Amino acid sequence: MTSQTAFRLGLLRLTDAAPLIVARELGYFAAENIEASLSVEPSWANIADKLSYGLLDGAMMLPPLALAMQLGLRGSGGPEAIVVPAALSLNGNTVTLSERWAGTVLADGAVSALDSARRFAAAIRGRSEKPVLGVVHTFSTHNLLLRYWLSAGGIDPDRDIAFTVVPPAETADALASGKIDGFCAGAPWGEVAARSNSGFTVATSHAIWNHGTEKVFAIRRRIADEDPGQLQAMLRAVLRAAAYCDDPRNVPSVATILAQENYLRLPAQIISTSLPGAQTHGSEGSSADVSVFFANAANFPWRSHAQWFLAQMQRWGYLGENADLDAATAIFRPDLFAQAASSLGLPVPAASTKTEGYHSADWMLPALPAPILMGSDSFIDGAVFDP
Repeated sequence: MTSQTAFRLGLLRLTDAAPLIVARELGYFAAENIEASLSVEPSWANIADKLSYGLLDGAMMLPPLALAMQLGLRGSGGPEAIVVPAALSLNGNTVTLSERWAGTVLADGAVSALDSARRFAAAIRGRSEKPVLGVVHTFSTHNLLLRYWLSAGGIDPDRDIAFTVVPPAETADALASGKIDGFCAGAPWGEVAARSNSGFTVATSHAIWNHGTEKVFAIRRRIADEDPGQLQAMLRAVLRAAAYCDDPRNVPSVATILAQENYLRLPAQIISTSLPGAQTHGSEGSSADVSVFFANAANFPWRSHAQWFLAQMQRWGYLGENADLDAATAIFRPDLFAQAASSLGLPVPAASTKTEGYHSADWMLPALPAPILMGSDSFIDGAVFDP
């Protein structure tokens, strides 16, 4: 009997941890002779630190945080480098405001994300006290998407807003207690805030940048270099689990698994609102945004997505002009993904980059052995990003 290889994988209490949790609970890791122990961490800083010092072998990860680690932007440092051989999800975030602000923004019902940003800008204009908005980490998709939304509405994030870091699972409580005026966080925390009537969603990530990468699968580079076979086994398990999570028929199963005490510790009904097939998907003013786990080439580690995040990090002053953007982008490894996907007979995109924001409707992505049906990748302001 072949012995199993043990890997320590980190995650947070978020809907888009589903592929890792399902891979363990439904035996996809075991089928590849991988013994995966899942460690639920309290914050993204914990995950980054543990990856840096080898206390975790891999984790769900924020793409900008993975890039920041490569660029040495985290003070704690650590000797372990990481690579990103796959993505875990697209979309899934909400911009949620307290009743005080949302009441003005949504005064006459649901509005577009662009209109909600403009109304928020009008509501805060001329006030001496800045609204306090929570983000889950400085180097997060949430911070960058929230800033993009604010800017699209005519708000200067650095001048008009006060930001504070709040771990995802604490955002709804922080809003309810009045510590913050709003937040941008992943599902299901916008839904949790809405059900307690402490906050209301005014924009979703699919409306700010549709089908942008939300979470990635980060692995210590040493594993990729020294145990490529085990890495491929892990990737095959994650890809199978992602396909399972993306099937609307599996929503009851996935929600029940995620709801367990050792994972999200929330009612399955709340979690299900952010799973594929939920009725809230795409509707303005919904309190949840739906994660995409497999469709739209969701698991491909797009280097153009990495480049967009880096461009936004530079835009807001997090990166200097001399930052080695090529070295950062290189941690996204489409070659490692391609090997695992090909072994499963899955199509692999023909290029590692694409023009972001160019497609406002469904389109076909060149891939082998067959093209992939893709959805819109529009930005809220109609911008196009050509890497």
